[in-house]
Amino acid sequence: MPLDKPYLDVPGTTIFDAEQSRKGYHLNQFCMSLMKAENRARFKADERAYLDEWPMTEDQKLAVLARDLNRCIALGGNIYFLAKIGATDGKSFQQMAGSMTGMSEEQYRDMMVAGGRSIEGNRRIGEKSGEKR
Repeated sequence: MPLDKPYLDVPGTTIFDAEQSRKGYHLNQFCMSLMKAENRARFKADERAYLDEWPMTEDQKLAVLARDLNRCIALGGNIYFLAKIGATDGKSFQQMAGSMTGMSEEQYRDMMVAGGRSIEGNRRIGEKSGEKR
């Protein structure tokens, strides 16, 4: 019997749950491999060859090559593991987050300093005013 997952209807949000963890296991293990300097060097020397050493799906490999972090998350990637790719590329977490929102690093920083995204339009689709869960 599948679990009830009411959180799946939050617009623009992928929740990293057990199912996502299973889907992204090899992608996330690849990311963790980038913690070692020798693996970062091998990856940077020939990204595709290094990725082909991992039993990831082709979609996952293409998402990494394109640095499409939103796609990586949809394919089971966890942002804390994916941050290793950004670090390998010399990017800060703030730069990565900005790229995921379509904002520049400065725009993203300014939005966060101002309190973050508005909750309007970002609530659970099934949520009703005053509803208690």
